[in-house]
Amino acid sequence: MLRPSDVEQALRILSTDRDAELGSFFNDTVVVTTSGRSITPRTAGQSHYVSVLRRYEVAFGVGPAGTGKTYLAVATAAAALLKGEVKRVVLTRPAVEAGEKLGFLPGDLAEKVNPYLRPLYDALYDMLSPERTVRMLERQIIEVAPLAFMRGRTLADAYVILDEAQNTTVEQMKMFLTRLGENSRMVITGDDTQVDLPRGARSGLAHSLQVLDGVRGIGVARLTAADVVRHPLVGAIVDAYEREETRRAGEEAAELRASGPPRGGRR
Repeated sequence: MLRPSDVEQALRILSTDRDAELGSFFNDTVVVTTSGRSITPRTAGQSHYVSVLRRYEVAFGVGPAGTGKTYLAVATAAAALLKGEVKRVVLTRPAVEAGEKLGFLPGDLAEKVNPYLRPLYDALYDMLSPERTVRMLERQIIEVAPLAFMRGRTLADAYVILDEAQNTTVEQMKMFLTRLGENSRMVITGDDTQVDLPRGARSGLAHSLQVLDGVRGIGVARLTAADVVRHPLVGAIVDAYEREETRRAGEEAAELRASGPPRGGRR
C-alpha cells in the first residue's frame, strides 16, 4: 500500500534526479522492522551508502545530521545478524563529553554510559523491537558499549559500528580499526564538521580518511544536505550553516592575504 511518506520520498528523489529509477529505491529493502515497515534508501546518496556498506569490509559514512548514517548502518547490521552472516553486533561511540572518564556521573556503569549510547538503542528498538533487543543484549549477541571498552579486543564474526567517529582521537581511531577480526565488518560514521574534541586535538575520523585513502577493501560514502531525511527544515539548516562556514573561511583567507608576510622574519 502506498503511504504518504512514499510519495514524499519519490518527490525528493525526482527533485534531484528526474531520470531516477524509483524501483531501485523502493525495492532495495535493507531490513524489515518488527512493525512490517521496510527500511530502504531514500535518496541517491543513501542508495550509494547502502551499496558501500554491502560491498566493503570497512566502510565510512560521512555527512551531516539527519542523513541516515547511523540508522542505515544499524539496519544493515541487523540484516546481517538475522541472516546469520555474523554472530553478533557491536555498537560503540566515544563518550567525548565526559572524556570517557565516567566516574563522576551518578549511577552504575550502564546508567553512566546510556546517555551517550541512546541513539544506538533507539535504532535497535526500531529494527528488532525493545523486547528482542533486550534478550539479545542479555545473551551478548548485541553489545552496546563506549569506545574505551574496545581496547585490547579482537572482534571476530561481528558487525561493528563506530558512531560519532569525528569525536575520536587519532589514537582511538587506530585502536578501533585494528580490532577487526575474521569474518567481521566495520562501519565508521560521523560528521567531520561537528567535532567536539578539545581545541587543538585532531579528529581521528578526518585523519583516517586521509591516511586510508586508496586502501583496497575500504569504502567511503559522503552524504550531503541533499540526503537529509528528517524534517525538511533540517536540510535547509545544514545548507545555511555550510554557507556560513564557507563565507567565514573566505573572510579569514582574505584577512591573511591582506596582512601580508609576518614582520621580523628571517632573511
